[in-house]
Amino acid sequence: MAADPHLLNVIDVEATCWQGQPPPGQVSEIIEIGLTVVDLRAGERLAKHRLLVRPARSQVSPFCTELTGLTQAEVDGGLSFREACRQLAARHRAGSIAWASWGDYDRNQFTRQCRHTNTAYPFGDRHTNAKVAFTASYGLRRRPGMAEALTVAGLPLEGRHHRGDDDSWNIGALVLDLAARGHWPAGQY
Repeated sequence: MAADPHLLNVIDVEATCWQGQPPPGQVSEIIEIGLTVVDLRAGERLAKHRLLVRPARSQVSPFCTELTGLTQAEVDGGLSFREACRQLAARHRAGSIAWASWGDYDRNQFTRQCRHTNTAYPFGDRHTNAKVAFTASYGLRRRPGMAEALTVAGLPLEGRHHRGDDDSWNIGALVLDLAARGHWPAGQY
């Protein structure tokens, strides 16, 4: 089945993190994938999804729990990274639907982690860095974080910041703001 060219998957990940450098032997790994489906033509956010991912080479630090609200016990019950990527491809058609993220961190983290774990990259090549598009649309000198961008656009921050599902939902609102202004990149719908 061909993907609807008006749909967009908005992705936001949370990863293990520390206040300083990672402890010896640990690396930053995805622990939550937030996905919001946006219908660019209708101007609506259609659905919000959350996949918890069990880290294999790191632990959730107290700093990470404070930032994201995620605990080690919670992510221990998550999917393996490989299974999460399979679900993105199968259930969310990640390989055939264009996708966006706020900045390039999410795309780069997936690329690194897929390469390290020998996992098939779940996304297609139609990615838009929504932060770049937003910065250009609003004529800003520097690229704002998501929460600051919501303020600039006059939109509320919904849910908890630094939660993958809530952040993808908020980024979806920013994407729709850009589309309504006629500033979403051509070819995305």
